[in-house]
Amino acid sequence: MSSRRPLRVALVAPSLRILGGQAVQAQRLLDAWRHDPDIDPWLVPINPVPPAPFDRLLDIKYVRTVLTQLLYYPLLVRELRRADVVHVFSASYASFLLAPLPAILIARVLGKPVVLNYRSGEAPDHLKRSAIARWALRTVDLNVVPSSFLRDVFATFGLRSRIVANVCDLERFEYRERDPLRPRLLSTRNFDALYNLPCTLRAFARVQARHADASLTLVGSGSGEPALRQLVSELRLRHVTFAGRVPQHEIHRFYADADIYIQTPSIDNMPASVIEAFASGLPVVATRVGGVPAILEDGVHGLLAPDDDANAVADHVLALLDDPAAARRMTAAARASCGNYEWAVLRDQWVDVYRSLTARAGHASLAEAA
Repeated sequence: MSSRRPLRVALVAPSLRILGGQAVQAQRLLDAWRHDPDIDPWLVPINPVPPAPFDRLLDIKYVRTVLTQLLYYPLLVRELRRADVVHVFSASYASFLLAPLPAILIARVLGKPVVLNYRSGEAPDHLKRSAIARWALRTVDLNVVPSSFLRDVFATFGLRSRIVANVCDLERFEYRERDPLRPRLLSTRNFDALYNLPCTLRAFARVQARHADASLTLVGSGSGEPALRQLVSELRLRHVTFAGRVPQHEIHRFYADADIYIQTPSIDNMPASVIEAFASGLPVVATRVGGVPAILEDGVHGLLAPDDDANAVADHVLALLDDPAAARRMTAAARASCGNYEWAVLRDQWVDVYRSLTARAGHASLAEAA
């Protein structure tokens, strides 16, 4: 047990009302820190909810943005004032301007050290286009990224960063070997254009042409769903289930029921979904984009295909079904790699990050006083 007062850490991130990687990782940190003697965290949501009846206005697209910002700025001032460290989660483009940037600026006015936890696979284009983002990333006390992919992207823009990987709740995902290995496929990516679900469906069409009983479950939601349903009809696919949005505490059941995990994004960083598949014993087929190769070595932890190459994706799935022994070797290696994402490993890394920032801030205060 630590004799020091726990550090007060404000986590500026989406709440689970916006179900995505940032919200899930923020919630996992909050859950992991619960009852920890060293860290006292709380969530400062970038998507605060107004009281009734004004909450109904959140259903109106542009009004929602204005109303959220009107609530968000005062919330930042009130909540960051009592923090020792401000931990800001960040995506890219307009989201960066609306959520991380105000948090960085207000924390600076309040004299609080800031760790910017950048997580977007769109970083190469975002940082190239946005001088504001590059400036902001240089002003924070520390940039933390979850993958070597983003570390290398940051370096090309002269930005230093430290890697702290995503947290995976390994206790929730139960590993088991698939014997026999059946053509029951799973995808858990939202229906956004960057995740390229049409490629997944085209690959599945080829798999189903070989295995008539093959099934595909799509866990997720998004504006692209009508077009995906139309493509299912055009390809005359059978046994495709749209499971909709699934709460994080329930999603492990879908991994347990599947035999092969498939994802075909065109842009990605360090998808927690791949780690969850590893933890569940699912062989993984994914596209070779962004930070995916940093966590999945082709032929070792799973199989990688070129971006938007449905034929190559299908060939990999069929190869797994033809050689289940090779699939089991890869799933065993993938499960062994999950040790990098356990809280027992990552906890000390985050404590070191927070303590280093407060120590630096303390030294700066002493220097100013002198």
